Parts: sequence; C-alpha cells; structure tokens
Amino acid sequence: MEMETQFSSDTACREYLESLRWPNGFFCPLCGGVKAGRMPSGLWRCRSCNRQTSVLAGTVFQDTHLPLTVWFRAMWHMTSQKNGISALGLQRVLGLGSYRTAWLMLHKLRRAMVRPGRDRLQGVVEVDETYWGAQEEGVMGRGAEEKTLVAAAVEVKGADMGRIRLARVPDFSGDTLHRFITFAVEPESTVRTDGLPAYLGMKGYTHDRQIQKHMPAGEHLLPHVHRVVSLLKRWLLGTHQGAIAHEHLDDYLAEFTFRFNRRLSRSRGKLFYRLAQQAVQVAPHPYATVTNPQPVV
Repeated sequence: MEMETQFSSDTACREYLESLRWPNGFFCPLCGGVKAGRMPSGLWRCRSCNRQTSVLAGTVFQDTHLPLTVWFRAMWHMTSQKNGISALGLQRVLGLGSYRTAWLMLHKLRRAMVRPGRDRLQGVVEVDETYWGAQEEGVMGRGAEEKTLVAAAVEVKGADMGRIRLARVPDFSGDTLHRFITFAVEPESTVRTDGLPAYLGMKGYTHDRQIQKHMPAGEHLLPHVHRVVSLLKRWLLGTHQGAIAHEHLDDYLAEFTFRFNRRLSRSRGKLFYRLAQQAVQVAPHPYATVTNPQPVV
C-alpha cells in the first residue's frame, strides 16, 4: 500500500529515478553541465549545451513503452517475495496482455541486479563447478554433454557464508576456470578447490587444494559452495519450474546472486531501493541483446 501510494503516477516514479541517478543534482552526459531546466515533456534541457536529456536514457528503462508505474510494481513484486516471481506470475499479477512483455521486463531487471564495478570476493573462497539441465541417459558427473556448466564461488566466514559469484561457463578447462576465478575473486585471496587438475597453476592466489578422502555421509570437502549450489537448483526448480533456456541462465544466476548476497536484509523496501538504484546505473538492454546474450565469463 505504501509503495502504491508513493509511486501512484509516472511523474512520481520519474522524480524518484532522478534522485537515484543524479543524487547531487542534474549532470549533463554531453558537456558535464550541472544547470538545467525541466521541460513540459519531462526532459531536462542543459543550459550550457541545450542538450535534452531523459532520466531514462542509458538505463534499463530506455525506450520503454510501458508506464513507469508498471515497472515499479514489477520491481516491487520481484524484490518483495522471498523467492522472486516467474514471468507467468508477473503477467498475471500486473494484468499484462503479453507473456513476452513480462519475460523481457524480468530479464532487463535481472541485468540490473549486477552492480557495475562490484567488488570481487575476498579472503578464503571455495570454488567448484556444477551442471544444470535434464538428466542424461547413462551419463554422470563431468561426462555430461547436454547440460549447462556453472562455476560457483563462495566466501568462507568460519561456519557461515559470505558473498557469492556464479557464472555459466563453456567448459571446465584450466583456462576457463582460471578466468572465472579472476572474474570472481580478488587477487592474493585463498582459493579452496577440490582435486580437479584444471585448477592447478593459478597465478596470484593461494591455492588450497582439497583431495577427496573418505568422509562421513552428509559431509563435503567444500560444504559452503555445495550448499549454495543446492539452494540454486532448488530455486530454479521451484520458482521457475526448471523451464530455463541454457543461454539465458546467466540472468537467473544474477538474480539468485543478488538475493543471496542480501539474504540478511530484513527490509524488502531496501531491496527495492537497491534494484531501482542499479537500474539507472546499468546500460540499456534492448530485446536483441536479451534474446542473444553473451557469456559473462
């Protein structure tokens, strides 16, 4: 009710986005001018170069034909529910006429869940690999061919877990896994892995290699990363019923990472704020880039 009252009009939504994008006041992207006047259309005209600028330009909202009130409701439903919402669920709750519209909105917002320039993991970090996809007949473990490969990294905080990073990867070769570690982990950290030879030879990190031994049932060499992978698969099968195209998996991994790294936050409103804040910081993602995604790693 509070959200609906505060953002009851497109003007209110636009002013909120302006406060997030320009917290210190208007800033012209062309000349750097800080003085501007608001036009009746809602655009800002820079008094130095006369450029007209929209607060939506260069954000995930760029070129949208939907009212901002609809976008704000989508962000609220996405962040207020513990396990998120599927495209079909969003279509129903917003009364959208097209499933494709709901699907595209969610994927654009998932892209916004990756904060530009975010810090890499530090300290002791567990790294492992897993598979996502349907069961293959007569194939187990690293012999799978039709499944998507996912690399995972988790900060170890004693018995607890810190932040995580996840990424779809093309293979489990040494080059790929070393590239993922560079993407996810701050240099000079300790990287804890299993005995897979592909991890050997990493540079700039302390390698804590754990060799598989007989362990009591229910215990793992890498308990933190195994738990994260288990929670990830449960979420994909639960909220999304496992109906995820492999090429779009990175977007779902971004959403799961956003949620997991903020799991201790008791305020749903803060999650909404973070998503809105990042939505005006990331580059636009038109339909063509969403439907033909490029690998993160």
